[in-house]
Amino acid sequence: MSQLNSLLSLNQLNQDQLLGLLELAAKIKQKPQDYSQALVGKSVVTLFEKQSLRTRVTFDIGINRLGGHAVYLDQQNGAMGVRETVKDFASNITRWADGIVARVNSHKTLLELREYSNVPVINSLCDLYHPCQGLADFQTIAENYSDLSKVKLAYLGEGNNVTHSLLLGGAILGMEVAAICPKGYSPDAQIVQQAQALAAKHGGKIIVSDDINAIKGFDVVYGDTWVSMGDDTPLEAVKSRYMPYQINQQMMNDNGISHVLHCQPAHRELEITSEVMDGPSSIIFDQAENRMHAQNAVLVSLIAK
Repeated sequence: MSQLNSLLSLNQLNQDQLLGLLELAAKIKQKPQDYSQALVGKSVVTLFEKQSLRTRVTFDIGINRLGGHAVYLDQQNGAMGVRETVKDFASNITRWADGIVARVNSHKTLLELREYSNVPVINSLCDLYHPCQGLADFQTIAENYSDLSKVKLAYLGEGNNVTHSLLLGGAILGMEVAAICPKGYSPDAQIVQQAQALAAKHGGKIIVSDDINAIKGFDVVYGDTWVSMGDDTPLEAVKSRYMPYQINQQMMNDNGISHVLHCQPAHRELEITSEVMDGPSSIIFDQAENRMHAQNAVLVSLIAK
C-alpha cells in the first residue's frame, strides 16, 4: 500500500490497493509459512476501549503467526484522553512499538493517534468505520465469487460502522451494495454520498432503502446485531422495528439469496435464525476466520519491512 502509512477507513484505498490487500490476504491464508517471519522483531500495541472476541483474538494470534509480538492494552490504564492526552499516549507508544491497532469509541481518537504517531495506526473498530471487518467480508465473498464487480450484496438492519465500510468498500470494488434499514436508522448521509461517488467512478451501485423487497435477485445478504455495541437498549425494545428485516430461510428463498454473512456476535432467532446461520448458505464462520488473514495482510503491508 504505497503512500499509505495507516488504515482508518476503506475509502483511503483505491481499487488496485483494495484488490491487492484481498489478494495478499488470500496468499497469507493459503501459505502462512511464507509470512511467518514478516513481523519478526516487531511489536504491535492492540488498544481496546471496547469489548471484543473476534478482533482481539484474531489480531493477537495473527501477529504471533507473522512472527511479531502483540501488546494488549485495555482501560485499566484509564480512559483515552482522561489520564493523559491522546497526544501524549501516542507520543509515548511510538517510542517503543512498531504499530498501533485501536478499537475505540470515537473516530476522533484515531485521527489524533495518527496525527501524533510516527508508526502505522490501524482502525480495528470505531463509531464510523470497521475496515478490518469489511476486508474480511470482501475476502469471504471473493472466495465464493470470481468477479466481485458482479456481486450484489445487501445489508439488513441498523445503518452503522459495518454498513459504512461495506458501502465504501463495495463501491470501490464496483459492486452493487444495498443498505436496507428501517426509516430513521439509515447509514450516515455523508458516507452514503461518498459511496455513491465511488460507485459512479467504478461502475458500482449504492441503494439505501427501507424496503426489504429491494433485495430481490441479490447474491449475498448480510446481518448484524440490531443494537450497536455500547448501546444498552434491550433487544426486546427494538424487536418490532427490526423483525421485518430478519434473515430467515423464507426470506432467502423468496429473494433468491445464495449466501449469508454476519459479523457476529449474532443473536439467534432475532436478526438471523439458526436455520440460516448453521445452514448450507452460511459462510459466517469462514468470514470470522478471514478476519485474521485480512488483518494480517494489512499488518504486512503497513509494518513489515
